[in-house]
Formats: sequence, structure tokens, C-alpha cells
Amino acid sequence: MVLTKCIAKILIDHGGFIMEQRIGYSEQASGAFKAMYGLETYLSHSSIEPMLLHLLKFRVSQINGCAYCLDMHSKDLRAGGENEQRLYMLDAWRESPFYTDRERAALEWAESLTLVSQTHVPDEVYDIVKKQFNEKEIIDLTMAVVAINGWNRISIGFRTTPGTYQPGQHTSTAA
Repeated sequence: MVLTKCIAKILIDHGGFIMEQRIGYSEQASGAFKAMYGLETYLSHSSIEPMLLHLLKFRVSQINGCAYCLDMHSKDLRAGGENEQRLYMLDAWRESPFYTDRERAALEWAESLTLVSQTHVPDEVYDIVKKQFNEKEIIDLTMAVVAINGWNRISIGFRTTPGTYQPGQHTSTAA
């Protein structure tokens, strides 16, 4: 918390704007966050490659506009060896040649589930994902989308301060 306040002061002193976290949510509802971290533990041992999980979480966080999660997953992707061009182009992945068919299917699935009130996850999207993933993997992808949408809503709603995350920081919490 002291580090967060120092970063806030630096940003404010240099003309930046930062919102303060509204609630210390993990302390106030530790059981709920233990469950959320349990889902992350499951995902860390799932059938989906870790870098694909981070890519999917980064894309969903772009859609939802979650600064904290964008900061986190961009750092984890870079630490895992992801190149800058793929990160910069992710918002336009459909028009970019830098993603595999498997990644494209996962991104399509993640976007459709994230925007479920608009898309209702059409059969065409399911057909794309089932060409690249088996049933267990589709379930794991779905759980990853559920998890990151939950984290995005928590971080946005409670104004989790971006910029303080260090690569791999939550790995030990989730594992």
C-alpha cells in the first residue's frame, strides 16, 4: 500500500491522474478470493499453453478496458518472450498475420464469450474453436474467459491501481 501511494504521488506531481483503490477487497472477502485463486490454480495446470492463456486474458482485458489486468498480462507476456509487435497488434488480430489458427480460434471464442449479450456465442464461433481445441480444452478456455472477466470487473470496480505488478507476482498466489 505504501508503494501504491508513492506511485500515486509521483504521477500526481508530474501531472498524471490516478484513482485510489476503493476497497481492500482481498482482505474484506478472503474466502471469495481464495475461490478465485483456486480457479487460477486450475488454469495454471490446464490443457491450455500458459502464453495462450495470457494472450487471451490480455485481449479480454482490452475489450473490458481493465488497466490493472492490461498491465499485468502485458508484463507476463513480455517476461514469457512475447514480442512487442504481437502485443501492439492484438486489438486488430483479425487483420494481422502474426497469430496462429489456434490463437485466432481462442481469441474468437474469448471475444464472443466476453460480449455474450451481443453475440450469444453463435454456432459459427463454436465451429471455429472446435477445429482447434478438443472438448476439455474448450472448457478450459471458457474457464479462462470466466476468470479474466471476473478479475476485470473486480479490478475496474474497486479501482485496483495499475503499474505496480511484477511479472509472475500472482503465480505463487495461484499455485
